[in-house]
Amino acid sequence: MAELEVSGLVLRFGGLTVLENVSLSVEPGELFALIGPNGAGKTSVFNCISGIYRPSQGRVRFRGRDITGLPPHAIARAGLARTFQHGELFRDMSVVDNLLTGRHARFTTGPLAEALFLPSVRRQELEHREAVERIIEFVELERYRHAPVGGLPFGIQKLAGFARALAMEPKFLLLDEPSAGLNRDEREDLARFLLRIKHELGLAMIWIEHDMQMVADLADRLQVLDYGRTIALGTPGEVLNDPAVINAYLGVAE
Repeated sequence: MAELEVSGLVLRFGGLTVLENVSLSVEPGELFALIGPNGAGKTSVFNCISGIYRPSQGRVRFRGRDITGLPPHAIARAGLARTFQHGELFRDMSVVDNLLTGRHARFTTGPLAEALFLPSVRRQELEHREAVERIIEFVELERYRHAPVGGLPFGIQKLAGFARALAMEPKFLLLDEPSAGLNRDEREDLARFLLRIKHELGLAMIWIEHDMQMVADLADRLQVLDYGRTIALGTPGEVLNDPAVINAYLGVAE
């Protein structure tokens, strides 16, 4: 069974069709890249999967369960975590505290117990902090753990957003342009973390990316959107040499 299946996805805003009959399937442990020119509909696919948008037509199934139209918090509880193009972090909070917000779906204590700071609350807080520290070590953010996010370099902020998604201990990752704005060394670090997630954690991922060299080097399969439609699907070698893909990116088919 596929980890995630999207079938016949249609998204309309008034008379504007953003996605037209988009389908995709991601297998367990697969790094699946979703690429296309700006405005192709890639982030709209993510927004439909993660519950931010409700599709006009089509279904989204996660591990066989229909999650179409569920609210974002319910989809997060099901085990899907995502990153955002611009991090969307709490700038005045430390890296540790930002990662703790990524644990919200795993908090089981109630407001009264938390107000009284009962032993069960203290135990859970310790467990959550230990989990966050493991993620900080995994993505090598130790030196920044107590720094306010707003004062950190852009690349470190992007990495903190990436780490927050991991802090949820998800079953599936949606990565929305995690390399955007990173320098060469930061991109190499990101590539290393993606491979560790794939091989050590065994997570399946959909990865929106504009760096075609990274896609060619890392992705198992990729799907190309253009104007909300799929124009190619296959291995990097097959897709990146497809005349329709070359035309979509360069405007000239070879």
